[in-house]
Amino acid sequence: MPLHSDSLRIFLAVVDAGGMSAAAEQLGQTASGVSRALARLEAQLGVTLLTRTTRRMELTEEGCLFLQRARAIVAALDEAEELMCIRRQQPAGTLRVDASAPVMQHCVVPHVAAFRERFPAIHLELTSNDRIVDLVEHRTDIALRAGPLGDSSLHARRLLAARLHVVASPNYLARHGRPRTVAALEGHALLGFTQPESLNVWPLRHDGGNSYTVQPTIAASSGETLRGLALAGAGIACLADFMVRADLESGRLVCLLASADNGFRQPLHAVYYRNTQLARRIACFLDFLSERL
Repeated sequence: MPLHSDSLRIFLAVVDAGGMSAAAEQLGQTASGVSRALARLEAQLGVTLLTRTTRRMELTEEGCLFLQRARAIVAALDEAEELMCIRRQQPAGTLRVDASAPVMQHCVVPHVAAFRERFPAIHLELTSNDRIVDLVEHRTDIALRAGPLGDSSLHARRLLAARLHVVASPNYLARHGRPRTVAALEGHALLGFTQPESLNVWPLRHDGGNSYTVQPTIAASSGETLRGLALAGAGIACLADFMVRADLESGRLVCLLASADNGFRQPLHAVYYRNTQLARRIACFLDFLSERL
């Protein structure tokens, strides 16, 4: 009996998700259905692909060998499908996009519905990581990253340049006073990033230089966490305009030291490999996002 691509996709989903229940959820199937499909595949091949226990699942030696071929087969099928769709001017297939939580929430999520209306054959998979990810290891096609880029093996496209605002809540300012100078920040609770250190350099001119490096009183890995802390009155933060614009307009946050702004704008780039097979899908997504941003 010939193998079917559906069986291969189920096998890959189980491996990538780390278990049948998680794979079933991703595929919109039942765990029992995934289990039966995997059993049929093993029966067809005459080998055991995965060893299963109550706690974990591991690839056998045969499973590791078959995994490489299965990925290549499914990728070839997806590419063939996309080529046919390109002939009909309908980009199709899966596009995996990774971004930090704030970028995902404020720059991507609001535009996904409109993107799907324009390109219904492109299936989006969205993940959020606040640290730089390896695109191959995390099976990511596009990563959206704020700040400077350092990997020359990646192709980059600049999407926007965001102003940074030093902000605090009215509640915090009522309790601790409003800093009128950059030097006065030393007497306040400052909210900063755990890494990279470049995000703790605020674009403020003062007597000591053209920027101000903070030692955070509270540090977090996510800008969205820092925004939440600022809204809760925990201290003063420096965040991108796209994150806090609505908060400033509503009065939930107040902009501080605007006259000391040194003019720096934080870039947001989309990065992907130059030799990608997904050029049309990537171009559609980035062109659309550029229009919206």
